[in-house]
Amino acid sequence: MNLHGKFIVFDGPDGSGKGSQLDRLAEWIEGQGVAITRAFDPGGTEVGDRIRHVLLDYDLSKVDPRCETLLFMASRAQLIAEIVRPALAAGHVVLCDRFISATCAYQVAAGVARDDVLTLGRLAVGDTWPDLTLVLDVPPEVGFERTGRTRHNVRKRGTGKRGTVGGQFEMFNGATPDAIERRSPDFHRRVRALFRELPSVYPVPVVVVDAARGPDEVFADVREAVTRAFS
Repeated sequence: MNLHGKFIVFDGPDGSGKGSQLDRLAEWIEGQGVAITRAFDPGGTEVGDRIRHVLLDYDLSKVDPRCETLLFMASRAQLIAEIVRPALAAGHVVLCDRFISATCAYQVAAGVARDDVLTLGRLAVGDTWPDLTLVLDVPPEVGFERTGRTRHNVRKRGTGKRGTVGGQFEMFNGATPDAIERRSPDFHRRVRALFRELPSVYPVPVVVVDAARGPDEVFADVREAVTRAFS
């Protein structure tokens, strides 16, 4: 299995277990003597963190979804140039928490055309797309249960102000959702459906993993997908 210089992304709805599965995969890859570079989206660079601050701390209910999409792409452009490309050139595996795949779900669910998202993505990252995207799939109800959120009882996380255009607070660790009542279950089901469509519409390989199971079962499928992709 040749993992050197590979770019792997974890994505999926909130509560899907991306962070813990990413940690497990990093440990497994490092155990094979391959260096890891970790990245997250949005942010991960000085410029990207400033953009992340805007996305976290501004009331996005006043922001058009297309504007939000452009902010995400600007952060990704800097992440690719500053972090991802140099790490890949050094032979590292880059493991990234979210990428353009997330915008293909959340912003498209908010009304942005998927073709426009992909066009902007190509402008932002050029030919540096993931070699593999792992979408961890959970029903919205399972994700909310895992994170302690319901439409009437939201657990606060962090201190930022967070609006709800497109219902995208899930995309940020540390965000504080302010108006969960404005986000319908139908929106979350649409986000999930869009993630599940990615294998047939995304320009690079996507594997959807059933993440409603226990973490050991999920990781077994994650490891199998990675082994199959790079053998």
